[in-house]
Amino acid sequence: MADDITRTPEEGGRIVEEPIGEALSKRYLAYALSTITSRALPDVRDGLKPVHRRVLYAMRRLNLTADAAFRKSAKVVGDVMGDYHPHGDQAIYDAMVRLAQDFNSRYPLIDGQGNFGNIDGDSAAAMRYTESRLTKAAEALLEGIDEDAVDFRPSYDGSKEEPMVLPAAFPNLLANGASGIAVGMATNVPPHNAAELIDACLHLIDNTKATTEDLLKIIPGPDFPTGGIVVEPPENILDAYETGRGGFRVRARWHTEDLGRGMWRVVVTEVPYLVQKSKLIEQLAGLIEAKKTPLLGDVRDESAEDIRLVLEPKARTVEPEVLMESLFKLSALETRISLNMNVLDADGAPRVMSLKDVLRAFLDHRRDVLQRRTEFRLKKIAARLDVLAGLLIVYLNLDEVIRIIRNEDEPKAKLIQRFKLNEVQAEAILNTRLRQLRKLEEMEIRREDAALREEQADLQGLLADTRKQWRRISGELKETRKAFGPGTSWGKRRSELGTASEVPTEIDVEAFIVREPVTVILSEKGWIRALKGHGDLSNLQFKEGDHAQHIVRCETTDKLLLFASDGRAFTLDVHKLPGGRGHGEPIRLSIELGDIDEVVALFRYEDGAKRFVASHEGYGFVVAESEMLASKRSGKQILNGRAMQAAKVEGDQVAVIGERKKLLIFPLTELPEMTRGKGVKLQSYHDRGLADVKVFAKDEGLTWEDSAGRVRAVPEWKDFRGKRGSAGKVAPKGFSRSGRFSDVIG
Repeated sequence: MADDITRTPEEGGRIVEEPIGEALSKRYLAYALSTITSRALPDVRDGLKPVHRRVLYAMRRLNLTADAAFRKSAKVVGDVMGDYHPHGDQAIYDAMVRLAQDFNSRYPLIDGQGNFGNIDGDSAAAMRYTESRLTKAAEALLEGIDEDAVDFRPSYDGSKEEPMVLPAAFPNLLANGASGIAVGMATNVPPHNAAELIDACLHLIDNTKATTEDLLKIIPGPDFPTGGIVVEPPENILDAYETGRGGFRVRARWHTEDLGRGMWRVVVTEVPYLVQKSKLIEQLAGLIEAKKTPLLGDVRDESAEDIRLVLEPKARTVEPEVLMESLFKLSALETRISLNMNVLDADGAPRVMSLKDVLRAFLDHRRDVLQRRTEFRLKKIAARLDVLAGLLIVYLNLDEVIRIIRNEDEPKAKLIQRFKLNEVQAEAILNTRLRQLRKLEEMEIRREDAALREEQADLQGLLADTRKQWRRISGELKETRKAFGPGTSWGKRRSELGTASEVPTEIDVEAFIVREPVTVILSEKGWIRALKGHGDLSNLQFKEGDHAQHIVRCETTDKLLLFASDGRAFTLDVHKLPGGRGHGEPIRLSIELGDIDEVVALFRYEDGAKRFVASHEGYGFVVAESEMLASKRSGKQILNGRAMQAAKVEGDQVAVIGERKKLLIFPLTELPEMTRGKGVKLQSYHDRGLADVKVFAKDEGLTWEDSAGRVRAVPEWKDFRGKRGSAGKVAPKGFSRSGRFSDVIG
């Protein structure tokens, strides 16, 4: 095809004119179908993707059974890549490694020797260093593959044949689970307990009308190799298994250890499925460093062969359940495992199946395997009976047979002609040894003939009777269950089905925070930090070109309200702010502040207090600080317009000054109290806009602060009283050059 395109029509080539969109769509569709059917989605019958199936089949051909000696993984990878899977050795080895990891696979299909990785996330050693062989579970999947149990197809180069599916003696799709991302679709099936799955299959054989609810009495939920506790409500589990889509909340298993004198600690012994222990510890340590978990004091890893994570509370007054509930919300100690049973059916088409659909498809596959193996055995019996019939002729006409063999030049043809034999029978007679011509051998052949005819009749009856077939399948499943039962090393259920604690969702963390004085500093370039104490700040260090913009003296139990120029209010927990080492961290890591937005005000939240918010356009209103509290990082919209100030309401008079230094004073009663909006007109401007606002008490008079912190009074402030919304009068001489009521940072 490539040669045709590169040659011109005059040279015997061809050029296909086709719209680019149509050409791309057809080729992308072919790619998508290949990804879906040959790479990403598992087959519902054996639960395997092509690469896994090819690895297991290649190991079977290498005789790497569960009781055989180990072989280098590189040998297996080389055979798989050369004969069946030409997609790169690392892709094949990665698939092998996952099948050997007991923390990833509920029933590992490969027995690995050497470093195959660990739950900390460490990768496996190179394939030249590790060795492998099949496990008993893998042998159960391959059982009967040499008895025409499944269809085969040519390998990629036509030199070999590979199975299209494995016989699968147990429902591997649900037992080991699967995950994959195709084009436009994905799959995610969590692992389950194989003994429970087989029991559910037996129940489904006895009662074909069994519902998903009936099956869930046998299969309560997933069974993860790393254990944990599934806390998903039963109604959600039922819906997930009925629709094939849903999810499961999985929590770490933990208990407390009493240290005496009222002290205790939490020990985590099982982590959720697919959570790397090392990353979990890093996450918990990061929460402590960022002061986002005030109840947790320390975390350390004391794991050896078993997992043991020790969590130290910050104070003995903390309840263990409260501590763990807070950590479940903040860390991977609780995760959600999705369920999306989008798999390939027996026809190779992808579809989402329910739990019953998957088990039904597996049972139908087992029936097909049984029928094919029975037919294969019947063919073998028929061939052997044919040979035995020829051998019996030898004993009935022994002298004549010997004469023909001794005297005839073509004894085979003469035997066929004399005794009406076929080619196979004549060949068997000629290959018979003299020692087998004794009377005892004749009796053995007659007994074998009788036994085979009895087996033949039994198998023919099996093929003719559907009920016998299902009884045979039930017997095979019961035999397989012995290898996966609760008494075996891998049969006992590891994941517990439980419920989430009844601890209130809103935990009062302030009760567990050590109350200490701190000074919060926000620089002009947006770096925030919290220094211990309320001491001298003259030696503060900033990045080059930066300086302090807002300084708030407060305590670790306080909340800060940040008012931005876009009119949004944000809430900051003081105990979560970075410490005083270095220059702090950017404020935009804590809140979703726009790149062009500036911090207008930063102040300590006081219950019952109110703020006068005003925009550059000269509009404003009074809002309670409680209405400015925001629960999200995106903040809460308060003022519509370009915000200029959020002055504390302390008094009964309002002073506003414009950028042209015109001052206007009017009663606070003329301002409405609102929760959000534009507000009312404060002052009129010919050009420019509002510069600053202040609320003061009539009895104390209007004052302003210079850069040194000295308080100065505005003389004859009553002369500047006027109607709200008017222009006002030019501020008196000596007023702040900045045109604001305070030049002090804070």
